[in-house]
Amino acid sequence: MSVEATLLARSNNQCELCSSEKDLSVYDVPPVDGANSDKSVLLCQVCQLQVEGTQELDTTHHWRCLNDSMWSQIPVVQVMAWRMLNRLKTENWAQDMLDMLYLDDALLEWAKAAGEGVESDELTLDSNGATLQAGDSVTLVKDLVVKGANFTAKRGTAVRNISLSSNPEHIEGRVNGTRIVIIASYVKKSN
Repeated sequence: MSVEATLLARSNNQCELCSSEKDLSVYDVPPVDGANSDKSVLLCQVCQLQVEGTQELDTTHHWRCLNDSMWSQIPVVQVMAWRMLNRLKTENWAQDMLDMLYLDDALLEWAKAAGEGVESDELTLDSNGATLQAGDSVTLVKDLVVKGANFTAKRGTAVRNISLSSNPEHIEGRVNGTRIVIIASYVKKSN
């Protein structure tokens, strides 16, 4: 039986990440050392374009499907779910899912083999040089004028459950119900 036929049978003719039944094709999960069904997944065109990076990630709607696929019993699907959640980890919902997802050591090593989730040398530091992580609580150390929201975030304001961005100099958090980007050196980590 061909790899595609095996994947179609395994997935019940659906994308193994989002369950779409349209435009399905085989995706070999890197690093690839030969096509086989244990190292490949069946993806719809939307998932495949975003996985490959040729289309911008739809963080609002599409990837919430990982809430179901991350619980798959198929190791290669778990690896793909982990990799995509890692790309999306600046989103609170994705970080929550990533915190729940467990991969044994061998699967985690495979998931990280493509460079996903590998810590960079650049850390996000607060005004005192303390390392900030997603979910931390911080306090503003200066007044910040929030452009477009018509308010000033006052010094001493607590910002809970922050998210990190791809830029280590910025964090994201909610102030007065509005999600804003904050320069990390304008906050101090709360104990």
